Amino acid sequence: MTASIPDPARQAGAPDRLDGGEVVFEAKDVTKRYDMGEVAVNALRGVNLSLRASEFIVLLGPSGSGKSTLLNILGGLDVPTSGAVTYRGRDLSGADDATRTAYRRNNVGFVFQFYNLIPSLTARENVALVTEIVRDPMPPQEALRIVGLGDRMNHFPAQLSGGEQQRVAIARAISKRPEVLLCDEPTGALDISTGVVVLEAIERINRELGTATAVITHNAAVASIADRVVQLSDGLIVADRSNPVKTAARDLTW
Repeated sequence: MTASIPDPARQAGAPDRLDGGEVVFEAKDVTKRYDMGEVAVNALRGVNLSLRASEFIVLLGPSGSGKSTLLNILGGLDVPTSGAVTYRGRDLSGADDATRTAYRRNNVGFVFQFYNLIPSLTARENVALVTEIVRDPMPPQEALRIVGLGDRMNHFPAQLSGGEQQRVAIARAISKRPEVLLCDEPTGALDISTGVVVLEAIERINRELGTATAVITHNAAVASIADRVVQLSDGLIVADRSNPVKTAARDLTW
């Protein structure tokens, strides 16, 4: 039987869960192959990557480079064909479905390009859907205040702009108090000014809550806000560099 993934924030006597640079994820020689009839698609071809507590990384690359596949594997939405993925030193790639479900529920917040809000529910109610199923939730109104929507919590999605809807989605993701926030093209459907506001919200969460954060983008300008930029091409990491100076999201142009 596969051991359950621990929640570091709940271990008796554990240090602060966002402490100094401990490795949260580690991927070693990860491959992912999809067999489509007689055609094999190698989405990842031997990827090695780590993500540390409180770190902000950008996964940069064109469509089809393997970014989303890697993020899905780190988030427990998919498993590698070969190689190993560990979370806090525990094997994630070999975990069973129940363990990976619990891991996703309690440890990871996801933000996607499309907001996936329920139209008939207010912003607060959309966030509350998550807080009702996790063990130590943040009050929905607090999560919405963090992303700058404290005065919009009783509005329905149709009454919110695209950027506001994405910030509701971010509030929903952080309301479970995840250790890791994984964002797949969170500004892909937004114009530049709205996208900057969304990135500011993600930046604030990383800075103030210490949430380890990975953001997928094909937009090279976004990379400058990260601590580290990991560039993928054709299923391989072709560059992994630190930013000596980070750009504030509000100063981005593209």
